[in-house]
Amino acid sequence: MSPEDFVEELARHRASAILRCPSDADARVAMDAAIRGGFRICEFTLTIPNACGLIREFAGRSDLVIGAGTVLTREDARAAVAAGARFLVSPVVDREVIEEAHRLGVASIPGAATPTEMLHAHRLGAPLQKLFPAQPPSWIAQVLGPLPFLRIVPTAGITLANVRENLAAGAHAVGFVNSLFDPSDVAARRADAIESRARAMLEEVGR
Repeated sequence: MSPEDFVEELARHRASAILRCPSDADARVAMDAAIRGGFRICEFTLTIPNACGLIREFAGRSDLVIGAGTVLTREDARAAVAAGARFLVSPVVDREVIEEAHRLGVASIPGAATPTEMLHAHRLGAPLQKLFPAQPPSWIAQVLGPLPFLRIVPTAGITLANVRENLAAGAHAVGFVNSLFDPSDVAARRADAIESRARAMLEEVGR
C-alpha cells in the first residue's frame, strides 16, 4: 500500500483504533475486540512490549491495515515497517522519521499542535498531520481556512460525543485512543465492553 493509497483508505474509513498499554497479551485481546467491533485501521504504539510482534501478527490479516505509533527514530521506523506496518505515527514532527517513512514507501503521520508545525510537517512530505492532543473542532475549521491542503487527523481526546463535530469541521479522519481502549477494560480484558464501544463509535462516524 502506497502512502497515497493509505490516505485514501483512511478517508474511506475515517477512523482508526490506537492502542497503548503495558502488556502485549492485553493488547492482543483489546485490539481483537476493536476489530470485531468493525475497526480496520489499527495502530499499535511502540511503547507496548513486543509491539513489532503484534504488528507482524495482525498485519498478516488481509482485511486490516496495521500501523505503528510513537515512532521516534529511523530505527523505529525500519523495525515497524519490517514487521508489516503500513503507516508510521509520531507524537512530534521529526524530519528523520518523515524522510525514513518516505524512503520505506509508507505514510507518515507526525504529531503537531500548531498550524506552524502542521505546515512544516506538510512541507517535509508528511501526507497527513496528526493533531495531538485534540483541540475543539472549531480549531480544525479555522486552520483549514488558510491551509486547506492539510489533512488533519485529531487524536487523544476524540470521543463518541465529539467525533461527528470533528469530522464535520474538516478532519480527514480521527483516531480513538483511551475513549475506545479504556485502560481498566484493557487490563481486565473486558473485550465485550471494548467491542461494544467500537461499534457505537463507528456507527457515529458513519452518520
